[in-house]
Amino acid sequence: MRGMRIGLDIMGSDHGPVVPIRAALLAAKELPGDVSLVLIGDQSIIHAGLRAEGADPLAFEIVASENDITFHDNATKALQAKPKSSIALGFQLLKEGSLDAFASTGNTGAMMVGSIFSVKPIPGVIRPCIPTVMPKESGGYGVILDVGANADCKPDVLCQFGLLGSLLAEAVYGIKNPKVALLNIGEEDKKGNVVTQSAFGLMKESGQFNFVGNIEGRDLFNAKADVIVTDGFTGNIVLKAVEAFHDLLKTRGVHEPFFDRFDYENYGGCPVLGVNGSVMIGHGISNAITIKNLLHLSRNVVNSKLNERIREAFQ
Repeated sequence: MRGMRIGLDIMGSDHGPVVPIRAALLAAKELPGDVSLVLIGDQSIIHAGLRAEGADPLAFEIVASENDITFHDNATKALQAKPKSSIALGFQLLKEGSLDAFASTGNTGAMMVGSIFSVKPIPGVIRPCIPTVMPKESGGYGVILDVGANADCKPDVLCQFGLLGSLLAEAVYGIKNPKVALLNIGEEDKKGNVVTQSAFGLMKESGQFNFVGNIEGRDLFNAKADVIVTDGFTGNIVLKAVEAFHDLLKTRGVHEPFFDRFDYENYGGCPVLGVNGSVMIGHGISNAITIKNLLHLSRNVVNSKLNERIREAFQ
């Protein structure tokens, strides 16, 4: 029986290949012996980068890419136009079963396109989505989703996000019977626009997760909900506002341990929920420690059998 194989896109970092190469070396020292890292990217650059760090290129499996996808490329067209790119090869290997997870800090749009058109959504999932963790003032973390993949959502999609988020919170973050709430402009049942009012009804009737009703923006960090459901437009604004607030405090020299937990470095990234494979997305500006943590999270997602749980729930 072969061990776990995690593919890492070496060409997707804003800082160039040196950062994911360093991350791979850090992770290789910490991951169990049955986990192998597969480095995907320009072979000569990876060899030179490993040697520069005092590492032996023969210690890693390297998959050579060509003509890699950049942040300027059109996400929809890039995978077809660049079939030998690191992202395209990563999805090909994941689809074939040669990888158990594929992690990248590259073009997020291309990662979503690959998730939907290469490994494809799990049957029954209307829209795959991107979650992120939300620190709680009482300690621990919650989950908010979607944070950018689906700007417009219908009520049934939001209801599915409740189930996907609940499964993620329980399987990967160990939250028992997670409390799922809908982000709204008031707590009352009839609050919100037509979409959130309809979603509320569907979520209340679902019975597939522990729905606790509406919450407001002031409740993001308290214990009212473990899973917060919203559309990708609102979720992305929430995420960017929180990140900006963290950065503002940091630049002003304000040190408060709770706000330290908003640093994305701590959790690395997130899985794309609802697709046939463990697809892991990280920030383009991630440093080596962040990408190392993304690789640890990749292993945890595979070990949790999250996709199998999602598949069973949607049957």
